[in-house]
Amino acid sequence: MTDPLISAARHYAVDHADADGTAETPIPGLVIMTATRPTALQRLILQPVVCLVLQGSKRMMTGPDVFDFSAGDSLLITTDVPTLSQITQASRERPYLSLALDLNPSVIADLAGDMPPARTSAGAPVRVDPTDREVADAARRLVGLLDRPDTLPVLQDQLVREMHYWLMAGRHGDAIRRLGWPDGHVERIGRAVAILRRDYAQALPVTDLAAIAGMSVSSFHQHFRAVTSLSPHQFQKQLRLIEARRLMQVDGRTASQAAHAVGYESVPQFTREYGRLFGRPPAQDARTVRARPDAVAG
Repeated sequence: MTDPLISAARHYAVDHADADGTAETPIPGLVIMTATRPTALQRLILQPVVCLVLQGSKRMMTGPDVFDFSAGDSLLITTDVPTLSQITQASRERPYLSLALDLNPSVIADLAGDMPPARTSAGAPVRVDPTDREVADAARRLVGLLDRPDTLPVLQDQLVREMHYWLMAGRHGDAIRRLGWPDGHVERIGRAVAILRRDYAQALPVTDLAAIAGMSVSSFHQHFRAVTSLSPHQFQKQLRLIEARRLMQVDGRTASQAAHAVGYESVPQFTREYGRLFGRPPAQDARTVRARPDAVAG
């Protein structure tokens, strides 16, 4: 990762980061994040985004999959994904530093018209790879505009577009291009996903979610799985189990307390489903994670 990009991002973060280390920028969809120490586990439901790690390291868990990534890596997410994440390497001398850019379906659709057609297979919705040189260079020039606000109205859109282009031209371009499909399915499924995010602990009939998306139940099932890689039931279940894991590992809740807090009526059912997702019974999993040297409790 280039030193000018690290320097520019750190300079902006020092002046603008909030108490959680998040520095919003005037460029829509662009956020810079920093931390001077490892963090506790956080539950996140991430939307399509690319995250360039400039300094430090981070761990992300989605379902049973664990992703560790550090300076020079990019995390690419091409669908709404429930996750647990934790900054694992950061200090005052070398703070964790990253920038995240939301993937814009309108920009993607516009660029896709001038690029070779995507293949039908999109692959995994979450992946970590070394940051492409062209992406890092475009990011450096985009972040460099933040100290020159008079340039933003003229240059920000073309640099955001350029970053999207290099991402689409890279190894995961096919998966990104799906976000710009003009049939509206991604946007309509997104409306249902927003309800699931908000009310994950409640009973949400699929008929109601399909109506929110403006689809028949069968069509909704098909397109929901195509967009998120999960069924609506699996998506809600992961949201519940991820939050339950956080409640046990960070807040110290018991398995039964966490189960009821996220909407389970049956603790045995919760225990079975938790074990299938995370590979260990809930109490054992919480003890194991809390015992790791890089697990920070709050």
